[in-house]
Amino acid sequence: MPTNPSTRPRKSISAGALCILLFSACAVEVRRPEPEALFAMEKEFLNLPHLTKPSGYTHVVTSPPGKMIFLSGQGGADEKGELPKDFRTQCENTFRNIQKALEMAGAGFDDVVKMGYFLTDVGQLEVVREVRANYINMEKPPASTLVQSPLIGDLLIEIDVIAVVNE
Repeated sequence: MPTNPSTRPRKSISAGALCILLFSACAVEVRRPEPEALFAMEKEFLNLPHLTKPSGYTHVVTSPPGKMIFLSGQGGADEKGELPKDFRTQCENTFRNIQKALEMAGAGFDDVVKMGYFLTDVGQLEVVREVRANYINMEKPPASTLVQSPLIGDLLIEIDVIAVVNE
């Protein structure tokens, strides 16, 4: 005689036993690298192998764990807060302002992993490259993005930065 499944006695498991089973099944040992290994890690500067090596930036930059520093867009105002009219002076001031901001955060240009360039005239890129070469390591340049964009007021250049300092 067939049994009706709804009338069969059900086997139950206690809530405590269920929790133990779930925690046992989900237990995973997480191993963190030894502190010495963290400090041995360095930034890697990688380029896509199928493309020509870019001039002045890197396709991919990896970084070890550390303190991340995010600089909002810095423009070309001088130490008095005045904005020069010419692009080159604004560009030089921008890089000096970035340098001061990085130093204030305990970093330098060698710690920069990403730069975003915003120019009102991308025809001024050669000037940016000339000035930038005085600040960043051109053998291992940060990843970057360049955008031609209208900027606020008489601002001709703005650069934002991400840096990582090993701790």
